[in-house]
Amino acid sequence: MRRLAPTLAVSALALALGGCGASAPLKPAAGQQLPLAPYGREGRQTAEDLLKATPQAAPERSVELRKRSEKRLQDPFDLPPTDDE
Repeated sequence: MRRLAPTLAVSALALALGGCGASAPLKPAAGQQLPLAPYGREGRQTAEDLLKATPQAAPERSVELRKRSEKRLQDPFDLPPTDDE
């Protein structure tokens, strides 16, 4: 019975957390309004607009693949350890 209790507790917690996800559309809390529109924009932004990541917040990754091997340049900061410690 002692082995069964933690398993039941974990299962109950998983079921409780599984029901937390709401799929209703987002809207401001009662008595609150969405932020004012930015300068130059005609209307207020919706909750979905405010949740979208801007390109500056999530930039695209640019990976340049090497076509051939190249010699490494000398690194002036790649120094051997000192005996001062």
